[in-house]
Amino acid sequence: QVQLVDSGGGLVQAGGSLRLSCAASERTFTMYHVGWFRQAPGKEREFVAAISKSTDDTYYAASVKGRFTISRDNAKNTVHLQLISLKPEDTAVYYCAASAWSGRPVLTYQYAYWGQGTQVTVSS
Repeated sequence: QVQLVDSGGGLVQAGGSLRLSCAASERTFTMYHVGWFRQAPGKEREFVAAISKSTDDTYYAASVKGRFTISRDNAKNTVHLQLISLKPEDTAVYYCAASAWSGRPVLTYQYAYWGQGTQVTVSS
């Protein structure tokens, strides 16, 4: 079972940047798609970005494309999410997750393993 630890959240002003990290407990992390999701108060959890397990193809929600970048550091069993040009509407708890699903990894139910979440707050 993969254990994930999210980190890197914080409070920033609009236009600022953050780098979130997702550290995995296993070297087999490279065998999983890794995604980032977010959940704002009163809203459903939504897909943000993902990186595939074998090809390192990346996927982004339309709302973050061009501002967020997902990347892997296989040597450290870590996936990063770089956030730039942050907006108040990006405020949410961000969760990383791992999926062994064979398809395009952009849906919540495809992910079996989840981190504890890290809070991102963007002030206007």
